[in-house]
Amino acid sequence: MSADDLTLLDALSLRDRLAAGEVSARALVDACLARIDAREPEVQAWVSLDPDHARAQADALDRHRAAGGDLGPLHGLPVAIKDVIDTADMPTENGTVLDAGRQPAEDAFCVARLRQAGAVILGKTVTAELASQAPGVTRNPHNAGHTPGGSSSGSAAAVACGMAPLALGTQTGGSVIRPASFCGIVGFKPSFGALPRPGVLLQSQTLDTVGVFASTVEGVALAAEPLYGFDTADPSTAPRATPRLLGAARGEPPTRPKLAFVRPPAWPDAEPDTHEGFARIVAALGDDCVAADLPAAFAEADAQRLLINRAEAAKHYRRYVERGRDKLSQSMQDLLAEGEKITAADYLRALDARAVLNAGLAGIFERCDAILTPATLGPAPKGIESTGNPVFNSLWTLCGTPCVTLPLLTASNGLPMGVQLVGPRGGDARLLRTARWLMTRLAA
Repeated sequence: MSADDLTLLDALSLRDRLAAGEVSARALVDACLARIDAREPEVQAWVSLDPDHARAQADALDRHRAAGGDLGPLHGLPVAIKDVIDTADMPTENGTVLDAGRQPAEDAFCVARLRQAGAVILGKTVTAELASQAPGVTRNPHNAGHTPGGSSSGSAAAVACGMAPLALGTQTGGSVIRPASFCGIVGFKPSFGALPRPGVLLQSQTLDTVGVFASTVEGVALAAEPLYGFDTADPSTAPRATPRLLGAARGEPPTRPKLAFVRPPAWPDAEPDTHEGFARIVAALGDDCVAADLPAAFAEADAQRLLINRAEAAKHYRRYVERGRDKLSQSMQDLLAEGEKITAADYLRALDARAVLNAGLAGIFERCDAILTPATLGPAPKGIESTGNPVFNSLWTLCGTPCVTLPLLTASNGLPMGVQLVGPRGGDARLLRTARWLMTRLAA
């Protein structure tokens, strides 16, 4: 196969060809590097890339295969890593000049798991400043005049234009789901606490979640499954069985799924393309979809999520303020200053909201398999000064529920828009199974 043909294949197809020996890890890495050479000048997804090191990893995996070694579930698959996730063999600069040249001594938990599964760590992708504020230089692969979203901008863009079949990102507000929606790919944010976070830049211990990008539902399932686990260094995790995400995503639901169409509190702010697109989807689903209202408590969810984010960022990013406040963007300085003013009483009340909100969702999930709701207000906004509004993501991040966005809509300007599915906490495998069913159902 030609290099262009390889970069057009989805991650699962590539995995199968690698496992069968039809494609070598080196050939796939070379194809990705050729694609990067072709698109990077326009897209600017990468902050750290060493082609020789990527090829050396691939060559080592090919030698391992030739020697009869066991193959991991991600054998030979290149993965792009958001530059807030530590890599022992590449810099991790967290999108700030204050960490320029920073070289971690160890891999993050999720990167170590990727290597154990046989992945090639292709390079580090652009992130917004400290995964929060001033956007990076990355542009939307579908139209360079528009944002790719953020803060996981480089990871989403890299997958969207075939530079890598898989990528890791993080979400504290909407930094996986939103860029996946804007870039027209699948983004998956697992349940809070499912993927250990040691070695990932800590912004908010209550909200931070590692997520994955791919071109298909099966691809995000393949990438995410090896990352589930327990680590004593992350108190949000607990010993539990690893969900069989890929098996679920490839399987047929035992009964026909039922979706709950939810208009979140900011629904009136959504663009006409979003309103019209969801009207078409709901009509196409017919009896497989019912309208549902969120409890009144959700009206304050976005504000509560932002309050928690600001307060915890002010704590964890204090070291950056002390090292060089003037080196931070004005928007970051303002966010941290606001966080420092939040009272303990307000912060603790906001923390209490998660249990209340999830209790309010219980009735919906008793009747329906998943919530169907927008991923973004509309298509990617023009310009790269903003990464877009996370209002349709933040309430689910606060709840800690698993979310996946599917590239099912196209705006009137030709840019992609995602459809978001939300499941109950811990229902990650079932959510991905429902997501693949929805893709198949609407394609038919």
